[in-house]
Amino acid sequence: MKTISLKEILLHFIVLISMGSFAQNQSDRELIVIDKDWRFAFGHLYDTQKDFGHAEGYFSYLAKTGFGDGPAAPGFDDRAWRKLDLPHDWAVEQGFSEKASYSHGFKTSGKGFPEKSIGWYRKKINISQNDQGKIISLKFDGVFRNSKVFFNGHFLGTEESGYNGFEYDVTAYVNYDGENTIVVRADASMEEGWFYEGAGIYRHVYLQKSNQLHVIQNGTYVTSEIQDNNAEVTAEVTIENKGNFKGNIEIIQTIFDPSGKQVSNITENILAPDFYKTVKNTSKIKVSNPLLWDLDAPNLYRLLTQIKQEGKITDSYETNFGIRTIKFDPENGFFLNGKSIKLKGTNNHQDHAGIGAALPDELQYYRIKKLKEMGSNAYRCSHNPPTPELLDACDKLGMLVIDETRLMGINDYHLNDLKRLIERDRNHPSIFCWSVGNEEWNIEGGIVGERITNIMQGFSKSIDPTRPVTVGISSGFKSGISSVVEIMGYNYMGNGDIDAHRNAFKNQPGMGTEEGSTFATRGIYFTDDAKHYQSAYDKKPRPTFYSIEEGWKFYAERPYLAGMFIWTGFDYRGEPTPYGWPSVTSYFGMMDVCGFPKDNVFYLKSWWGNEPVLHLLPHWNWSGMEGKEIDVWAYSNCDEVELFLNKKSLGKKKMEQYGHLEWKVKYAPGTLEAIGYKNDKKILTEIQKTTGNPENIKLSVDKENPSNGNVAVITVEVTDKNGLHVPTANNEITFTIKGGKILGVGNGDPTSLEKDQFIDDIHLVAISNFEERKQLVDAANQPALDEPNAWKEAFKDRDYKNQASAYIYRGKFELKNNVQANIVDFFYKKIGVNESIFVNGNLVNASSEDSQKYHLDKTVLKEGTNVITIRASPLQKVKDWDVMNTDPGIIRIITPSEPWKRKLFNGYAQIIIQKDENNSDVIVSASAKGLKAGVLSVSQKKK
Repeated sequence: MKTISLKEILLHFIVLISMGSFAQNQSDRELIVIDKDWRFAFGHLYDTQKDFGHAEGYFSYLAKTGFGDGPAAPGFDDRAWRKLDLPHDWAVEQGFSEKASYSHGFKTSGKGFPEKSIGWYRKKINISQNDQGKIISLKFDGVFRNSKVFFNGHFLGTEESGYNGFEYDVTAYVNYDGENTIVVRADASMEEGWFYEGAGIYRHVYLQKSNQLHVIQNGTYVTSEIQDNNAEVTAEVTIENKGNFKGNIEIIQTIFDPSGKQVSNITENILAPDFYKTVKNTSKIKVSNPLLWDLDAPNLYRLLTQIKQEGKITDSYETNFGIRTIKFDPENGFFLNGKSIKLKGTNNHQDHAGIGAALPDELQYYRIKKLKEMGSNAYRCSHNPPTPELLDACDKLGMLVIDETRLMGINDYHLNDLKRLIERDRNHPSIFCWSVGNEEWNIEGGIVGERITNIMQGFSKSIDPTRPVTVGISSGFKSGISSVVEIMGYNYMGNGDIDAHRNAFKNQPGMGTEEGSTFATRGIYFTDDAKHYQSAYDKKPRPTFYSIEEGWKFYAERPYLAGMFIWTGFDYRGEPTPYGWPSVTSYFGMMDVCGFPKDNVFYLKSWWGNEPVLHLLPHWNWSGMEGKEIDVWAYSNCDEVELFLNKKSLGKKKMEQYGHLEWKVKYAPGTLEAIGYKNDKKILTEIQKTTGNPENIKLSVDKENPSNGNVAVITVEVTDKNGLHVPTANNEITFTIKGGKILGVGNGDPTSLEKDQFIDDIHLVAISNFEERKQLVDAANQPALDEPNAWKEAFKDRDYKNQASAYIYRGKFELKNNVQANIVDFFYKKIGVNESIFVNGNLVNASSEDSQKYHLDKTVLKEGTNVITIRASPLQKVKDWDVMNTDPGIIRIITPSEPWKRKLFNGYAQIIIQKDENNSDVIVSASAKGLKAGVLSVSQKKK
């Protein structure tokens, strides 16, 4: 018999107490990303048969609870659908057509393309019995657009806008320890903007589990006031009770500094709200010697809000925030932490080369780093609420943000969207201003615009009084909105007299919410309207618009103007002004859609940044133009620049503030060299060399990629025999990858109609002319199946009480082409038992992984009409009202995609890759005719 010592008993007792204490301090809250393993298929805008029979039932999902039909029904068979991960943009996957939308980049989806307007998504999840008693909800960061969401056949709601986040409580509908089906139908037939918007679930989706007594969605609001090197943090929390608990609860607010060290803590007791009610509580918390959030030191604190109920922590909610001060002054512009800051901003839409609107989180950081490298310190979300990860990137990297709602108005549709935007985003220290509208031409200059602005401005202040409000205005700066908006937003100098407006409204601060709108094509230095290419020299684009240099000079020289936001930082799909088809992207960006810089980037870097800059344009590959004059420009913040061609000086010139330098140079191959001087000392050298022919492919990982990310942006270029980049190369490059996958490709060519993505094409073919007859013989041999007999429409007027022992069914499906290359499968839906299936007289066998899936080998198929025959014993009704399946299934045809490829455009292309999760290296290979292949190994860095 084993004896237990007192020491062992005490040790066991201590462990039990520790486990209990640990359990008491664990929150019930979980937030689980559920982006992986969704099923997707296209429906149809108005043909319900092509929309999988959705909303055809006698009782619709709006008539009776839980009556979701078609793909909204839990039992719907989606095995033949495409499998994918979120975020997903189906529009970018499509081709181009002149008949498609100009504003959306001529992609063949959405408006005018009913067969590519509706997207269905389905996902199955399991929820443990241990979660019973918790609140279970689904959170969507954004679906474009007009989404309907179902859970286990129950209709949860509709979200019209493609830019709002939304949440649904599914607690009542959960199958614990069983299968739960999430279904989303997105309708992208309507456009909200006049720019590319994507289509589908292009932002993250989450499953959230929380205690019945919990902090609501976006339920904290953190502000701070600084005085004498101390900060008083005000933490407001909204608590909801979806249970029956009554009595006191504790609210524990704990602040952690940027290093993770606890710096302050407060506990308060309040009365729990009543059933399905909320209560607000405000705490004042002191932080000594706070580290301020700033552009160069974006310090972030963390507030941990805990709810303790009967001695047990039931909810924990974390909020990142920054301690900082902001102020607009009508005479001296904008101040951050008491320091005057000139806003050096850009406007940006939300798409990127190759991947459309479905940006992985890493791409948000990549793009913000690109802008900061240019010298930019501010970002305007044009013209819609951004994805939360963009704001996280701005918080962490130090980028100021104007956060903008989509549409002006005073009713619930408009104000509720504005409320959700502000409540979601107001804890981000990067946000310094709310924008409640942009270029609303119908109302800008009149009393209606004035009324709407007053209401939206006041409404914004009621939710967040710590930030000012602006509107971007373009149709004159005299009356209407411009007379009442708190911060005047000037859209383009040519649209009105800014100085005159300022003199009339001297107490109104102002900034240029849009400026520039110039046209440039990367790497092009002679405008070619026939090819739709615009020269990259910074020129006045239109009579009433100004160059980037003219715009910056104007704003830089006026202290009362807080700064300006260039239209745009990056090119984007759609709005290919000044052209139309076949141009498919804009020309406005300082960078192209890939983030490759146009030459204007270096002008801005010269005057926005702090580092010495010297940049020469154009390149020096001008074969055939020997002896002809070329405009040579230098962008620099040096005092003087001297230019040399093949070691011969072409003169030294003095740089004017906010200017650039120009020379006329007769072209001769060789070396164009510029030397920059500061205080009469050489500090920089820039060279443009005539290169040889392309010989080698070079792959490199961009330095702006997050170091611990799973997604990487790779630059593709070619070099000559001496390793020099060839700026005129347009070779087509083919890519392969091991240890990961390619998400998209691009090159910045505004006229490129090449594919952005190379994915297998999936086509679902219904079985037509489906007929039946009773089996007259016991054997299921082929001669029996071929016997002529009286066939009739399958299942029509079937007497289920007097069925035959077995039936033979036959139907047809069409294969149009590529029979040898296509992968064809039949996904059988049970219409009987003990079935045998024949295709064109050949018996086919079920697959090993799915007993109702039949792979149809090319040897049994033929181009044109194919016949499928099924022999099965009938299913029996248990109850008279049972609904029997009469659908035999679907044929899925997969046409394998071409290899990934992209042409270089003026020397560059880009591929975006995603690494596998097995921590292995990724190997990317690139090849092209006549060039030496390039290989790149991308190491997986552990987080």
